[in-house]
Amino acid sequence: MPIINVKLIEGVFSSAQKKTIIEDLTEAMVAIEGENLRELTWVYIEEIKQGDLGIGGKTLGASDVQKVQRGQ
Repeated sequence: MPIINVKLIEGVFSSAQKKTIIEDLTEAMVAIEGENLRELTWVYIEEIKQGDLGIGGKTLGASDVQKVQRGQ
């Protein structure tokens, strides 16, 4: 049974976007493993508190990710 764990910074993605993430990752797994695994594919979204994740020694928050999303 496939288990996909997605970690996101809290407050970046809406409920609708998280639903799409779950649907699309399930579809990707089904495309690889076959339709029979659809009902056994788990997608787990874990939200990380702002400031509890960093890259290159700098912490990241929702506003940092949203700037990247906007192309800034």
